[in-house]
Amino acid sequence: MKYGIKYIGGLLLGATMLITTSCNKKLDVLPGTQVPTDQIKNENDIQAILFGGYKSLQNYDGFGERFLFVTDLYTNNNVIYTGTFQNYADVYSQTVAENSTIASGMWGNAYEGINGMNLVLSRLDLVSDANKKAIEGEAKFIRSVFLFELAGIYGLPYSNGNVTTNLAVPIMTKPVLSGDDLGESKKPRATVDELYKQVIADLKFAADNLPESYDTKKDMARANKYAAHAFLSRVYLSMGDYKNAAEEANTVIESGAYALVPDWANEFNNTTFSTEDIFAILQTSQSNAGTSNNGLVTFYSFDQRGEVLVDPAFVELYGDGDKRKSFYTVLDPETMTSNKWRDFYGTIPVIRLAEMYLTRAEANLRGGTTIGDTPLNDVNTVRTRSKAAPLTTVTADDVVNERRLELCFEGDDYWTNKRLKLNLGQLAYNADKAVFPIPLRELQVNPLLKQNKGYREK
Repeated sequence: MKYGIKYIGGLLLGATMLITTSCNKKLDVLPGTQVPTDQIKNENDIQAILFGGYKSLQNYDGFGERFLFVTDLYTNNNVIYTGTFQNYADVYSQTVAENSTIASGMWGNAYEGINGMNLVLSRLDLVSDANKKAIEGEAKFIRSVFLFELAGIYGLPYSNGNVTTNLAVPIMTKPVLSGDDLGESKKPRATVDELYKQVIADLKFAADNLPESYDTKKDMARANKYAAHAFLSRVYLSMGDYKNAAEEANTVIESGAYALVPDWANEFNNTTFSTEDIFAILQTSQSNAGTSNNGLVTFYSFDQRGEVLVDPAFVELYGDGDKRKSFYTVLDPETMTSNKWRDFYGTIPVIRLAEMYLTRAEANLRGGTTIGDTPLNDVNTVRTRSKAAPLTTVTADDVVNERRLELCFEGDDYWTNKRLKLNLGQLAYNADKAVFPIPLRELQVNPLLKQNKGYREK
C-alpha cells in the first residue's frame, strides 16, 4: 500500500498527506496520519484532497494569522508588539533567526498545501470531463497563492529589478508521494521572474476555467474566477504592470458580483461572507486558526492576549466623521487596539472589493490609463462608504494613503512598502534582512537551496 509523504520544503517527515473533509470519511484524517494514496479512486477523493488545500490556507501559518499578522509586524507600521512570545518579538525587531519556528512554519504549511494541489493535478484522470477544468483551475489557484506569498516573504520584491537573477522559492509542480519522488522535493530556488510567470499562468488558467459562483452555501469559501482576477491584480501591481493591474481589478468591479458593505464596520467579525468578500477564509468553532496562542484574534483582541497595540498617531490620520476612526478600542490615552479581529470564529477577508477600487485608481494614475471609472471616483467610493469627506483631487500617493487607512492590519503594508521601495521599519525595502531566512532545516536536507544574504547558510 502506497502512502503520501508530508512535504515541507526539502524535508520529508514520515507518511502523511494533509487531507480533511467532512464528506469523505475515508480521507477524513488529521495532519500527520497515514493516507493510503492507492485508495484515491474517484472524483470525491480528489475533491477531498482539494479541500485540504483550503485548510492549509486557513492555517495560522497561512491567512489564518501569519501571512497577515507577521508581515505587519515586520513592516513596523502602526503596530506595537508588547507580547512575550520571543519568536514574534524577533519578527517585530527584525531579528528573525534561521531556525525560527515562524519562518519554518509558513514555509512548511505552504509547501504542504502545494503538494496536495500537485497531487490533485496529477490525478485529473479521476475527474469527470464536466468538472475537470474547474478542479484543475481551483488547484492551480491555491498553488499560485501560496507561491506568491512565499516569494514576497522569502525573496526580494519584483521592484528591486534583477528578476532573472534574484531568487524566490522553489517551484513544485509534481507531487512528492514516495522516496521515488525526492527529486521534486530537492529543487533549487526559482528566480523571481520564473516564479511570477508560474503564478500568472496558474491564475490565468483559474480565471478562465473557474465558475463565476457556486450553487451551495457550503461552497462559498471556494475560489471562483473573480478571486483569480483579484489575485492577478495584486500580482501585476507588485510588478509595476499597471495596465494589467487596472484591467484585472476592473474585471472584478464591473462584474457586479460584489458590493461594498454599506456599513464599513460590518465587513469584519462575520460568521459568513459579506457582499464585499472576493476571497475569504471561513472559520467555525470546529475549524479555525487557533484559540489560545495563535490566530489574529488571539493577538489583536484586547479581551484575549491583546499583545498588538495601535499607534494612536496612526488613528489620528483618519478625518473627523470617518467611521474607521472609531473602530478601535481605547484602553488608556496612549493605548489602542484594532477591532478588525475580535471574533475567534469570524470570517477573515483575504481580498475584498475595496482593494480593487484602490488598485484600479492607483494603477490608472501610475500607468496613465483610463480603465473603468476615474481614480477620484474610485477613491471617493471607498471614502464615502465610511463617511469620510470626499477628496476633490487625487494623486497616486493619495491612493496609497487611502490604502493604508482602509487595509490596515490586513497585511497590505508589507507589500505596498516593498513595491514602492519604501522602508520596512529601519530596513530598506531590499536590505539583506528585509526578507525572511530560508529555514535552516530546509537547507540541511536540500543542498540545492541557497540562503538569503545576511543569514547562516547551514
